[in-house]
Amino acid sequence: MRRLLRILQAILLLGLLGFASLLAYGYAKRHPEDVPWTRLDLSRPVGAFTGRKLAALRDEPGRCGRLLGAAGIRFHALPQRRAGAHCGYDDAVRFAAGGSLAIAWRPADLGTSCGVAAGLALWEWHVVQPAALRHFGSRVAAIDHFGSYSCRRIAGRADGAWSEHATANAVDVAGFRLDNGMRITLVDDWSAGGRRAAFLREVRDGACGLFATVISPDYNRAHRDHFHLDQASRGARGWRGCW
Repeated sequence: MRRLLRILQAILLLGLLGFASLLAYGYAKRHPEDVPWTRLDLSRPVGAFTGRKLAALRDEPGRCGRLLGAAGIRFHALPQRRAGAHCGYDDAVRFAAGGSLAIAWRPADLGTSCGVAAGLALWEWHVVQPAALRHFGSRVAAIDHFGSYSCRRIAGRADGAWSEHATANAVDVAGFRLDNGMRITLVDDWSAGGRRAAFLREVRDGACGLFATVISPDYNRAHRDHFHLDQASRGARGWRGCW
């Protein structure tokens, strides 16, 4: 009798495991952005593992370019650049006018790693534009930036770790220009309160799901006038931080 009971318990357990597996498989099919083993698709909503998949694109520059193209993003691949042992890039791109992106970047010569570019596209679609419409009833026409590539160490120190900027794997965002003519800057509006400050915090928080590192004015005075967004690929696999 006990043996029969153990057999029945084993059958029940196997049935429950099989049912749970079917549920997990069905969820993964409907929400691939929320599971780690599916491949990134820029047409999908932002999910629990989207940010990690974006950071991993640094190892797959060819696939990254194909993902941008499949999402209707127009871009120019930049020539390989080398500046010593620690600086330069292989996979940098620059957004081109038209296509599925509506926001212009000022200055227009912004070139970033492909993984950062993919993150910026999703940030526009899923975070920046919805937040602007909610707070101001107007879309963002342009984003002001302080650049991406810069051959330097973190914080411009004379020694220590090299910055993600040294490989164009980061971008510094200074402000936003709306279709209605309004301009929002971090240096003037982050601490001013009201809907401008609320908008800036919302787009900062939304960036945290898309970039490995997000640094805002909350972190230190050096970032009082910009967001630092990067994909943390320089010896920091799995790293994520948001301030």
